[in-house]
Amino acid sequence: MNTLNKIDWEKVDGLVPVISQDATTNEVLMLAYVNKEALQLTLETKFAHYFSRTKQRIWKKGESSNHTQEIVEVLVDCDNDTLIFKVNQNGVACHTGRKSCFFTNLETLEETQKVEIDTTAAYGVIDTLYHTIIEKKSDDPKTSYTAKLLQGKQNSMLKKIVEEAGEFTFAVKDDNKEEIVYEGADLMYHCLVALASKNISPDQIKQEISRRFGMSGIEEKNSRPQE
Repeated sequence: MNTLNKIDWEKVDGLVPVISQDATTNEVLMLAYVNKEALQLTLETKFAHYFSRTKQRIWKKGESSNHTQEIVEVLVDCDNDTLIFKVNQNGVACHTGRKSCFFTNLETLEETQKVEIDTTAAYGVIDTLYHTIIEKKSDDPKTSYTAKLLQGKQNSMLKKIVEEAGEFTFAVKDDNKEEIVYEGADLMYHCLVALASKNISPDQIKQEISRRFGMSGIEEKNSRPQE
């Protein structure tokens, strides 16, 4: 029997939830998803591969940070629709630099784990900022500007992008390099907030830019679906 056919792919619409667990301590490290290709890569390479619903692509755990997960055992549940990856975790499992992604008590909001590794350099400041914005979605808008933008009226959020784009444009026109950097950072932040409001990762923007390499601007525009 083909191992992959053991999974009830139709039942889960092609994406199986996976709990990754420390093979030695049984500590739950994270929850992610695999499609058939990601699971096949995991079984073949003995390193955890997942399908990111945010990035809309397969990713090898640790591809940016080198905090890989070596597969010790893969377990399937009795309904054939959930998996456990028993792994040897290299580094930390969470992008925040904590060992596990489960570190916040829901009732007290107390953080139960400390940051072990500064992952900003590994993941890049843009991805780190995006994840920070995502984490602030449900914060108190009275104390968080990001939460205020995300929980407020969409027009107000989008108006800020237009304002920041205008200020960036004037900085460029005035040839003020310090202001160009400052206003460029503001514009990028507000664009990331808008992306986060739609759960679109900046990784998808990178994928689109990568797709356009080697294409002329005219060719790229002509390749888009006609409305």
